[in-house]
Amino acid sequence: MLSALTARPAVRVAVLASYILLVSWTRALASNAPHAATAVLVIGGLALALSAAAVPFDRLGLGRSRLGFRILGGFALAVVLLLPAAARAGAAPILPAFLAVPAIVVAVGEEIAFRGALYAALEDLGGAPVAIIGTAALWTAAHALSHPPQFLIAVAAAGLLLALWRWACKDLAGPIVAHVIADLAL
Repeated sequence: MLSALTARPAVRVAVLASYILLVSWTRALASNAPHAATAVLVIGGLALALSAAAVPFDRLGLGRSRLGFRILGGFALAVVLLLPAAARAGAAPILPAFLAVPAIVVAVGEEIAFRGALYAALEDLGGAPVAIIGTAALWTAAHALSHPPQFLIAVAAAGLLLALWRWACKDLAGPIVAHVIADLAL
């Protein structure tokens, strides 16, 4: 089974995408259970991060070179992600403090899963265009149960922006930083 995943990019993409969507949708549905949201979010974020268990760090975009610049780039990405919310000043909900750690775990897990493991698998399958469009589309689908339909356009745009950064800079640190900041701010 494991050799089929490494030898066949299409099989690896199908298995990864199915796993990531299953975890994302389960987390979205289970987080509505009373008194379970914090645990469900943390477990879901960790389960998403597991999708990259067999992927080398450099394939994930997590090397150490130019780390300071990549983190700075993450702050710049966060500003772009937060611009629409800033334009609607006062309309953004405030994240309760007890959800800060779960939000960080989920943001990191989602980035490792989507722009890390899934991006690498899709890139092996069809190159950068497939990886960019595929991760943005699956990212949007993963958020379909946790966001109102009118918000999914913004989710798709964020997914596209983060995937473009991943491609242009060969970097996952920037998208992780941006996603964490955006989730904590919204």
